[in-house]
Amino acid sequence: MSILNRAVIIVPAFNEEAVILKVIQSIPKRIKGLGKIQVLVVDDGSTDNTKILVNKTNVSVASHIMNRGLGAAIKTGLEWARVHNIDLAVTFDGDGQHDPADISRVIKPILDKSADIVIGSRFKKKQRVPLDRLILNWFANLATLFLFGVFSTDSQSGLRAFSKKAIKLIDFKADRMEFSSEILLEAKKHSLKTIEIPIRAIYTAYSRSKGQKNTNAIPVFARHLVRLLR
Repeated sequence: MSILNRAVIIVPAFNEEAVILKVIQSIPKRIKGLGKIQVLVVDDGSTDNTKILVNKTNVSVASHIMNRGLGAAIKTGLEWARVHNIDLAVTFDGDGQHDPADISRVIKPILDKSADIVIGSRFKKKQRVPLDRLILNWFANLATLFLFGVFSTDSQSGLRAFSKKAIKLIDFKADRMEFSSEILLEAKKHSLKTIEIPIRAIYTAYSRSKGQKNTNAIPVFARHLVRLLR
């Protein structure tokens, strides 16, 4: 296992004042195999106190003047990683849905140089998942396979790890939820080795209210199709 000098945990946040400090505090300060770990919160135009609360911590902050979407927030985070010459990046949702203990699990294949992108899949291990989330994920995975020829058990996962090579090469265009499938297309385009590992999903009334809405499935599919036909 190699030791990478610099890593960043990218936390996209939109109106997360209720949980953002807890999420930041939960992120491990040290992980075996990594040198310096930075946390970057990308405030996506929050209208509550999210930015004020984050600015009182010692983490880095990048801000959007207005709400642009989750894809735009991740794009900003990866651009920040490129500019700061980061060796490894992890995306970690700001709504408390992910288990911080899974961060070390998704980065291990990157450290071992056995993958360029690691997707934390909520559906590779047996656990309680709300039925509507199962259906939504199945539809998103099917759309990703149909439109891009890429299969994933959890194409919409918010917990991912990227190698320095992946950080440099990935250039998705979508600003909203469809960016997740586009990342897989970019991985295929650049022959980036992508693997999935099982992770734990923490479903609360709050995290479910912040997640992708079931009614978004058709618009997301339509935007994918329009982009593909251009």
